[in-house]
Amino acid sequence: MCTYLGVSVRAGVTSPLHPKHHVIRKLLASAAALVLTGSAMALAGCGGNAYASQSTATEHRAAAAEQAHHQRALVAEGKHIFRYDTFGDESFWTDKLKMNDVIQMAVSPKVALAVGLKVDVDALPAAVKQGIKNGTINLDDPATTLALLKLNAVVGLKGTVQDVDGKETLTRVGVTCALCHSTVDNSFASGIGHRLDGWPNRDLNPGAIIALSPAIPDSYKAVYNSWGPGKYDARFNLFVQSKGLAFFTDGQNPPHDRFAVEIPPAYGLMGIDKEIYTGDGDIQHEPVGPVAYWNRYVAVTQMGGQGAFSDPRLVALGAAVPVDNTHGGTLPDLVTPALPALQAYQLSLAAPRPPLGSYNPSAAARGRQVFYGQGQCAACHSGEKFTDANIRLHPQSASAARNTDYVSLSATGKWRTSPLAGAWQHPPYFHDGSAATLWDVVNAYNSKLNLKLTVQQRSDLVQFLKALPHRGEPQSR
Repeated sequence: MCTYLGVSVRAGVTSPLHPKHHVIRKLLASAAALVLTGSAMALAGCGGNAYASQSTATEHRAAAAEQAHHQRALVAEGKHIFRYDTFGDESFWTDKLKMNDVIQMAVSPKVALAVGLKVDVDALPAAVKQGIKNGTINLDDPATTLALLKLNAVVGLKGTVQDVDGKETLTRVGVTCALCHSTVDNSFASGIGHRLDGWPNRDLNPGAIIALSPAIPDSYKAVYNSWGPGKYDARFNLFVQSKGLAFFTDGQNPPHDRFAVEIPPAYGLMGIDKEIYTGDGDIQHEPVGPVAYWNRYVAVTQMGGQGAFSDPRLVALGAAVPVDNTHGGTLPDLVTPALPALQAYQLSLAAPRPPLGSYNPSAAARGRQVFYGQGQCAACHSGEKFTDANIRLHPQSASAARNTDYVSLSATGKWRTSPLAGAWQHPPYFHDGSAATLWDVVNAYNSKLNLKLTVQQRSDLVQFLKALPHRGEPQSR
């Protein structure tokens, strides 16, 4: 606040003064002049600061608005990349695996739905929706699948359908991130509905889909078919040459891939510095960010996208990396430029809240006390994200899963504590799916850690886990 000293001078009055009074009067006049000058300067200064502050605040608001606009645009771009960008992986799925031929010869909509593929109802014209309802559209005909691909309606598949000699032909096909990390709400029919991005598609059987390729050797097909719905082994193709088939199947006949893991959710990741089950993804190994590490890994080494990936930690384990699908820069890198926007979109995906009536609030309140008390859950599932991943990773022995071998092929050799928000949505649990329900999870740790929780305490704890995320839970502890 600006203040100043008011000085009044009485005019028109003179009187004889003692010489020393003249000195005093001069001193007073000088002092008054200084005060007035200082006051004027103070006024000017305060006024200037006020205008400057106002100008600065306006600039800050404009900058914040511009930043928010840029972030919204980045997220929107990332959403499109997540749903529709193949990163040029058609060269793998079409030229090598010949999946375009498989689809147009043998994959009807019914077959596609049976292996867990989903259809985006918002991409369907009204006439198509009506035809599906009244049965006039043949869901047993692969030609219908091509029609759906032309509409961009098959979640996670991108196809190019062209007229070849008077016949609709699938000339190119590729996959996108949404294939595994998006599903639908089944609002129209089973497997047909509105997209739910970030939700893991636990119905999808990627191994069975890959095994349809005529380019896959029979011995490999048996391993792919062993994965089952909702599971994927992102290490198999990188380690099978150095480790051998028997390493993955542990000599079982029929073979069963012990390294296949549950497809994880891609929501609720904001603020977590280590990504995937083993925390391989971090900013030290991918400058764009921890989620971008895994995006690059999958886009290049699993989807066959046109980019490059390397990690010396995996090289040391015998993985077939680096992988360079640009052939030394001969082809343009289609992965790296997409990473910032793709990560921004994934980080914008919040964990879904539980449906109304899906848990008991009173029991959940009691379960919260178990979670932070005798259950010892918060020792690892700490903070607002219910994970200590930003602080530490855990040894192989820490997991209560039935099979912990997967960690041996990871870059860290350790486990990341999985965040819990939205846990109600994605059974089964643990990386290997060995816990069918949250009740099984609680029982597994109750036994492993000898917690001695009563049946009531375990039941209440399950209700608390089913309630996450909920508005009653504090943001941090």
